[in-house]
Amino acid sequence: MQVGILKEAGDSRVAMVPATAKKMIAAGYQLTIETGAGEGAYFPDAAYEEVGCAIASRGEVLAQAEMLIAISAPPLPELKTLKAGTAVLAMFNPLIDKELAAEVAKLEIWPFSLDRVPRTSIAQSMDILSSQASLAGYKAVLEAANRLPSYFPMLMTAAGTIPPAKVLILGAGVAGLQAIATARRLGATVEAFDVRSAVKEEVQSLGAKFVEVEGALEDAAAGGYAVEQSEEYKQRQKALIHERAARADVIITTANIPGRKAPLLIEAATVEAMKPGSVIVDLAAATGGNCAFTQNNEEVTHQGVRILGNSNLPGEMPRDSSILYSNNVLSFVKYVFAKGKDGVDFANEIVTGTWIGAPRPQPAAQE
Repeated sequence: MQVGILKEAGDSRVAMVPATAKKMIAAGYQLTIETGAGEGAYFPDAAYEEVGCAIASRGEVLAQAEMLIAISAPPLPELKTLKAGTAVLAMFNPLIDKELAAEVAKLEIWPFSLDRVPRTSIAQSMDILSSQASLAGYKAVLEAANRLPSYFPMLMTAAGTIPPAKVLILGAGVAGLQAIATARRLGATVEAFDVRSAVKEEVQSLGAKFVEVEGALEDAAAGGYAVEQSEEYKQRQKALIHERAARADVIITTANIPGRKAPLLIEAATVEAMKPGSVIVDLAAATGGNCAFTQNNEEVTHQGVRILGNSNLPGEMPRDSSILYSNNVLSFVKYVFAKGKDGVDFANEIVTGTWIGAPRPQPAAQE
């Protein structure tokens, strides 16, 4: 099968690194890489050629591909030029970009939205959201430390003692847990809040204090994500967050609900109660943000508090984020296409979870 890898627009990452491309070729695939696709992640064209990839223009990649792999979904006009039956593996974000998803479903391509890989044990190696979230959590703390006008660790000198920074993490998923671990390694004292009581032990094991509001709604079917809470709970939650935020030097917010606007956790009054020089890094900026003043992909300052809304922190570590993404993709391809395109099991939960094309019956070979 002919596989095409595109250069990302406005993103330094690449969907396939040379080491993973070599494994794809060994598995029987032929790879064509768009010229310069890996340069932003420090993988030159020569590195791909060394492992057996062909280098071609974007138009040639699109024309030849039987499977197209990208990070962000290619523009709709390009998707319309693909041959019928071309498999497209990318992040289509169908719960947010519903208009694009609806248009894609009309095409004769095979679209798989990799951001919809179910969070199950068998799919862990394909979970691009988790691998990228871990990088985002790490980078968020470094960005905050770089902006904070004081030390993260306690410092004891003859000139006096500097207390450690107080860090509050809102959301203890993959990004939040990595943020906790990174902040602790830098010497900060850390508190973490999450509506899911199941993460309490993980938070505490990393050396952070778990801030809990009783009465949260939880749903095992939510795949590890938070769910919408009652109004009564939200009011108690806001009061507690306001209290903790006022004492914090740094806040990292990571709370997202799939298919919904990000919950507002830090209201304007809470920001205004924080100390001047404090820093908020909002990882939910792309879906509206957890902070009232968040602007996606911008940094704003309100009454001395710096608020960074960055929806692509993994893109600022393009080498490692590309390696993890391409490994996730390789696992997905080897699992879903193990028997070739004719053998794709459209009843499999990983396939049904990621498929955003028109309804497709089970292939006869699988009946």
